[in-house]
Amino acid sequence: MSSEPPPAPSAAAAEELAADLSAATLSKKQQKKDARKAEKAEKAAQRQQQQQPADAEDPFAANYGDVPVEEIQSKAISGRSWSQIGDLDDSAAGRSVLIRGAAQAIRPVSKKMAFVVLRQSMSTVQCVLVACADAGVSTQMVRFATALSKESIVDVEGVVSLPKEPLKATTQQVEIQVRKIYCINRAIPTLPINLEDAARSEADFEKAELAGEKLVRVGQDTRLNYRAIDLRTPSNQAVFRIQCQVENKFREFLLSKDFVGIHTPKLISGSSEGGAAVFKLLYNGQPACLAQSPQLYKQMAICGGFERVFEVGPVFRAENSNTHRHLCEFVGLDAEMEIKEHYFEVCDIIDGLFISIFKHLTENCKKELETINRQYPFEPLKYLDKTLKLTYEEGVQMLKEAGTEIEPMGDLNTEAEKKLGRLVREKYNTDFFILYRYPLAVRPFYTMPCYDNPAYTNSFDVFIRGEEIISGAQRIHTPELLAKRATECGIDVSTISAYIESFSYGAPPHGGFGVGLERVVMLFCALNNIRKTSMFPRDPQRLVP
Repeated sequence: MSSEPPPAPSAAAAEELAADLSAATLSKKQQKKDARKAEKAEKAAQRQQQQQPADAEDPFAANYGDVPVEEIQSKAISGRSWSQIGDLDDSAAGRSVLIRGAAQAIRPVSKKMAFVVLRQSMSTVQCVLVACADAGVSTQMVRFATALSKESIVDVEGVVSLPKEPLKATTQQVEIQVRKIYCINRAIPTLPINLEDAARSEADFEKAELAGEKLVRVGQDTRLNYRAIDLRTPSNQAVFRIQCQVENKFREFLLSKDFVGIHTPKLISGSSEGGAAVFKLLYNGQPACLAQSPQLYKQMAICGGFERVFEVGPVFRAENSNTHRHLCEFVGLDAEMEIKEHYFEVCDIIDGLFISIFKHLTENCKKELETINRQYPFEPLKYLDKTLKLTYEEGVQMLKEAGTEIEPMGDLNTEAEKKLGRLVREKYNTDFFILYRYPLAVRPFYTMPCYDNPAYTNSFDVFIRGEEIISGAQRIHTPELLAKRATECGIDVSTISAYIESFSYGAPPHGGFGVGLERVVMLFCALNNIRKTSMFPRDPQRLVP
């Protein structure tokens, strides 16, 4: 090994060495800053390159892209066959399908591979893009898919295949090997609420907290402010399908019992329930209000010769009740019928109606109930094949024995109702029961008094899980007593003169009931707020959206 000293560096080498020494003296902070700048510059260059038209260089450019608006303005009928995402199963393997859905999740794996999860209603499927000339998929097509914004509406053509491992993130246990992908409508890049956040259960938050993670919690008001997004969560999709089934079974059962569906006015001249909780307005210069119920008109229909009638329609209550179970507008399910001998005939209709609804939901809506249960866990409703009936006095006595004093001639408050519900469940093993023979002082003016004690009435309430869902009764069908009771309740008889007069033409004994659709769904699914079962709720604080 030579012991001679190394040759002196050239001028250029000396400058390079000086630069290296200078760089070495820079702080680590400065070096990181310079590195970030370089990274940003590189990404900007990549984005610019991606934005350059690639049609000329991509032989498969026709297999993907944004569809121009004019192409989806009902321009033509192609005759193509569309598949429902929820119908895709093992039997579809190997078949070419065409689907449309919202891009729920987008996951790039590499430049040549990506996953897109499409959602349609309550169903999701994983679509796989792999750059391959034989499949007509280019790297540009993969890049196009990964650049889609979440919730954009997308059409996919591809071949159904079976995954090697079970899929945890989708409802359908198949994949679609994408051949074509088109964006029909792009969602904004950043949504006001994240669907994944809105779909989390309380258990998810507890698990994250134990792991030291913090998840975003979407509050009730935020959900309602952006309801069009919130409605897309699996639980909301399930809730309103359950609601549809309740309404359908209500109609179906009553039609089978010879009821006739009717429609009554929602603009009326006077209060239909008594009291001041009405929305007042001018009707061509005349004072009017929105109907609190179809009560007066369904009774007039009975007077008109219809033995049994029902109505499904909006009900308006101007009550300043900011509670978990009150709305200013809700869907009323109302019925009225002739009584031959006893108002228990009405109770028997309710018994059969609701038992049939409960059984139908339990047997035919398992998917929807399981979906709700994942986000909002609840115990199945307990009910008897023959609905339990207790007198109001028996209910008050049960509360008294449990340490809760109730005014004998007063009404039950929310706390007392819930406690009575717990007591009934413990003693009779049911969440569904009827409480009848209420005091006259707490019932509407048109309620028939009891024959043996006029301080009580031929009336009833029906409860689910300790909350009232139905009020009903035998009605007064004699005009004299009706006018007397209206006056005693502070109602101006002149505003309901047509109603009272209709009973002077001959009216049969009759009774009926009314129930809020949203409240039935809320309590059957043990949800904690009625706003969860109203698609666009109206409460004292909310008029939009």
